Amino acid sequence: MRDQLEDIQKHLDDGYGRAQHLNTVELPKRFYKDVGVAPVEGGFVVTLDGRQVRTPGHKIPVVVPTAAIATAMAEEWAAQAEFINPATMPTVRLINSAVESGETMIPAFREEVLKFAAGDLLLYRAEAPQELVSEQELAWDRALVILARHFGVSFQPTMGILHQPQPQATLDRLAQSLEGENLFTLTALVSITGLTGSGLLAIALWNKLLTPDQVWSAAHVDEDYQITQWGQDEEAAERRAMRRVEFDTAVTVLDALRP
Repeated sequence: MRDQLEDIQKHLDDGYGRAQHLNTVELPKRFYKDVGVAPVEGGFVVTLDGRQVRTPGHKIPVVVPTAAIATAMAEEWAAQAEFINPATMPTVRLINSAVESGETMIPAFREEVLKFAAGDLLLYRAEAPQELVSEQELAWDRALVILARHFGVSFQPTMGILHQPQPQATLDRLAQSLEGENLFTLTALVSITGLTGSGLLAIALWNKLLTPDQVWSAAHVDEDYQITQWGQDEEAAERRAMRRVEFDTAVTVLDALRP
């Protein structure tokens, strides 16, 4: 499992950092004219001049379960100009991560979301100042109540950073909620979990208990409070904007995967 979790980090690293790295390497020239979407056995593929797209690492054929995901990928391929810049192709990168990870990573991806949920951002509260305490209560208590009602569970928030175990019945129910989810769903959920720092917010989003904007806002309560106190840092704002692109991409993939 340790090796698998290291693979998660390798394939699903922070989107902004990955994009920054891609901007430091020499970009390949665009080698195709026409971009298309075609149905195949098991789903849909993107074609470049009639040839099926493969992952850049292991050259695995990329087959996705819905036409909507394939179309989103095709639009990113079509939008490339003289050079192909993967930093501007978040859907392609997310799906390639899933395909190269493979079905064997499903248990590890599921466990990654649950690991965050067990020691979640929403469960560890500031003791002061009161303004931050109030902001956390406003955003996080609401999310916990919605989750508790939906799944019939309870949570034990705490102040400070000392570990507070959650009820085993709660953890079991959350684990049950992710059973049977496919590779692409779990890849998107791991991405959202990493970007927000919260497995509970990712689970709430997948179950349509919170909107994407509500999830993003809840994930940034602490950061937004710091901005009110010290002002906005330009570099931090740029990182956050890039992370929002990655977040929205994962949300779009999840929406396309819903029954």
